[in-house]
This record gives sequence, structure tokens and C-alpha cells, in this order.
Amino acid sequence: MSWQLSIQLSLGDFHLDVKMDGNATPVALIGPNGSGKTTLLRTIAGVHHPDSGTIEVGGRILFDSARGIHLSPEERRVGYVPQGYGLFPHLRVADNIAFGTLTQPQLSRRARRNIALETLEQLEAVHLADRWPETLSGGEKQTVALARALVIDPQLLLLDEPLAALDASARRSLRTHLAQHLADRSIPSIVITHDVRDVRALAATVNVIEQGKIIQNGSADELTAKPATDFVAEFFHADVSDFASRDSTESP
Repeated sequence: MSWQLSIQLSLGDFHLDVKMDGNATPVALIGPNGSGKTTLLRTIAGVHHPDSGTIEVGGRILFDSARGIHLSPEERRVGYVPQGYGLFPHLRVADNIAFGTLTQPQLSRRARRNIALETLEQLEAVHLADRWPETLSGGEKQTVALARALVIDPQLLLLDEPLAALDASARRSLRTHLAQHLADRSIPSIVITHDVRDVRALAATVNVIEQGKIIQNGSADELTAKPATDFVAEFFHADVSDFASRDSTESP
């Protein structure tokens, strides 16, 4: 499954002008704060309407300004996990997940719940089905948010700092699980991260965004060898002593 996009968007004084493409290999999106990472994901998901350009996933046109095509978020089959997970506090876990199936009106309530339970089972988390979001740990909330994104059988998965809110132990465990899950399903994905460990665990292609534009892309090794900016150099060449201290509590 391949995807490609070329979009231009102005939000106040901020301008996004991005060209990207990919396939089943995860793409890590990195960049300084305020560089446009979350805005880009929200635009792909259909939250923002670009001023011009195209977005295509698996041969389906999600947006094309010249042809007047702008599919709604629920029509895109794009799974989006925002920062903070976005769980509904008034719905139990299974109902949170089943919410994603509302785009299929032919399904009964029982069928929606069964799909939710099956998705939880695939993530080895079916025991969470009847829990309230407020009772979940950070890792459990992340798992539920991922299940809700997967329940629509997405053609593209967008993850906005999926591991940032977890403690070291949970982050290490879920990082491994996420990498394996994406590899098993061959789901194209774009993952925002500030941690080089995520990039390497996912074996991701890296796209660097600064001031609304992609300024470098390639493998982690390529960017480590020839960083285009100070940010890239710092990202891949973190202080050795800092890594050593963190490695005492977390390993890749």
C-alpha cells in the first residue's frame, strides 16, 4: 500500500508546504516544536482543509483541490491517534472502540461490540473492555486509542507522539509491541516522535520538518551520517552520557 501527498496550507501566520510519500514502511516525522508536525497529521486526517494540493492513499484520492475532492474524516479510512489519546470519558473501553464503526450503519450494536472485542483481543487487551478511561494507566489508554484507530481497518495510521506520556517501562514495552503490530499488518503509518529509540525500533524512514517544510529524509543511519540541520544532528547525536544515564532505566 502506497501513499503520497503534496499540500499547501496557511493557518494564520503559519504556512505548511509539504511533499511526502511512502509505503508499508513506517515513516517517523521529527522536527522542532512548532514546525508543523501535528498540523500535518490533522490535515491528512481531514481536520484541516488545505489551500491546494493532493492527498492519495492506496490509489484513493482523499483530497484534490483541482478536482474539488475533499473527503470527510470518516470517509478517509485514516486512523488517527492524537496526543492525549482522545478517549471519550463517558464511554467504557469497548464503546470507545466501537465508536469508530459508526461509519458502517448496517452493523448492529452487538456487531459493533464484537468488532471492538476482536480488536482488543488482537492487542491482548480484551480484559479492558468494560473499564472506564479514567481507570486506565497511560499504557492502557494508548492501547485503547490504538484499537479505536485500527477498528476502521485503516489504510493509513497516524500516531502523534504515541509513547510520550508513558513511563520508561511502559514505553519500552509498547514500543516493541507497536513495531511488531505495524510490521505484522503492513499498515502504512506516520509517527511523530521526539525519541530516536522510536525511530530505530520501528525501522522507520525519517522525514524532518522545519518551519512547515520537509528539509531532509532518509534512514536513521543516513541522517546520522549527514544531518542537514542542528536539530537533526542533536536528534541523532544525543549526548553519550545522557544516553548512558537513560539506558540504566530503559534500553531500545
